[in-house]
Amino acid sequence: MSARAPASRVGGIRLLGAMMGCVAVVAVSIACHPTTASAQEDYDLILRRGRVVDGSGNPWFRADVAIRGDRIVAVGDLGNARAREEIDASAFVVAPGFIDTHSHAAQGLSTPGLSHGRPLLAQGITTVIVNPDGGGPVDLGQQARALAAENRPPRPDELEAMAGLVRRGMEDGGFGLSSGLFSAPGTFATTEEIVSLARVAAERGGVYASHIRDESDYTVGVVAAVDEVIRVARDSGLRGVVTHIKALGPRVWGYSAALVQRIEGARREGVEVFADQYPFTASATGLVDAVIPRWAEVGGRDSLLARLADPELRPRIQADAAVNLARRGGADRIQFRSHPPDRSIEGKTLADVAAERRMDPIEATLALATDGAPAIVSFNMLEDDVVTLMKQRWVMTCSDGDLVPMGEGVPHPRTYGTFPHKIRRYVLEREILSLEDAVRSMTSLPAKVFRIDDRGVIRPGAYADLLLFDPEQLAYEGTYQDPHHLAQGIAYVWVNGHLATANHRFTGELAGRVLAPAATGTTR
Repeated sequence: MSARAPASRVGGIRLLGAMMGCVAVVAVSIACHPTTASAQEDYDLILRRGRVVDGSGNPWFRADVAIRGDRIVAVGDLGNARAREEIDASAFVVAPGFIDTHSHAAQGLSTPGLSHGRPLLAQGITTVIVNPDGGGPVDLGQQARALAAENRPPRPDELEAMAGLVRRGMEDGGFGLSSGLFSAPGTFATTEEIVSLARVAAERGGVYASHIRDESDYTVGVVAAVDEVIRVARDSGLRGVVTHIKALGPRVWGYSAALVQRIEGARREGVEVFADQYPFTASATGLVDAVIPRWAEVGGRDSLLARLADPELRPRIQADAAVNLARRGGADRIQFRSHPPDRSIEGKTLADVAAERRMDPIEATLALATDGAPAIVSFNMLEDDVVTLMKQRWVMTCSDGDLVPMGEGVPHPRTYGTFPHKIRRYVLEREILSLEDAVRSMTSLPAKVFRIDDRGVIRPGAYADLLLFDPEQLAYEGTYQDPHHLAQGIAYVWVNGHLATANHRFTGELAGRVLAPAATGTTR
């Protein structure tokens, strides 16, 4: 059975389905069956005297936290209260489970081999938001598939049909819309088209999360691309999220200040705009998306292959690809994550592969693009920009990570280490953020932006998604060349009141739920 929530494709836009109520998710949408404490016991569990970082951003405080069933029922000095189980939490931070606002883990979670979600639990992630970047499962007929392959505005009847799909998806529990405007076919959608569909999502309080049209200076430029999200939020009346916000490539290094200025200005005007971010200076995408010009992709992969084989068009593709590669900082800044036709290149740079094949890097790129769709890590960000954006109160934490079998390919380290890495490097080592602010960006802020009821906070009535950890023990030992390591330091994880990790060991308990937005008032 699938653990994915339903999503619909709308041109290059998809419904943000799927809030996994925990990453150790059962493959059916069922609630847990909490036991009831006996008359002699006040609670199922009490965490005693922990250092509570409650998700709000407020300073930590010492308190007991009591759980009954799937909820937190008391926070404070519980004195002589009794529970079936007690844990001395005095050496630990007690925090809400982390919420990953941009995750590609849905496919992995829907497979028997990865439904346990252990790489995510090891980071303290208890909720993921999936189907980002205009991606996810497609639930349209032939007409919509045909539309996605054409670079033209939709006809009025087509736009009406697309709006109907959005409305149906929202009624079925979608959290909003996601778009991938940098990649084909999403890049062919106009702002007006997105605004029209966003207005439908706004009817039910939805959010619009966008992999923006340009994170560098490929087309409109990163500043104008952020402005587009602001416009969609303003004109449609919903919340806009610039997802995995960044200034990508040497040509736009330092532009973070302009992005902050734009978003701060919009917020002062009353426009709800937010962003999320992964705490790394390398991004991950596909080689085709990074280097091949969009005009060459119009019509889909078959059309791209035909243009690559056309002796009249190939020189133009080469010239445009050379400019795009320069935007990324050159061939030595591109590292291959996966390429099933030739696994031997995984972990190597484009410069390495070109040298081995005795080819120019652009020719090597076109050859690899012809063979398949190589996935890459791209080392193209300035840490000063990462820090400038991270410090903003409207920036959430995300991984943009996949969930893959251990040892498969060479994925970006964000897959395994995003949340502990952010605390280790930017709270403890560089002191960019306080622990309270970092946890807020991972918990209550995402819950508020995505309207997730009763999660991301520690308070009576909230769901018992909880973590115990010693910040000094948080670590991720993986590297870009050797990423397959679980994060360390999260000692205990509770999901919906059930213990998923105990004393750094996975319990095997699968207590996840697929969530519905607060507007629907239901949990599926």
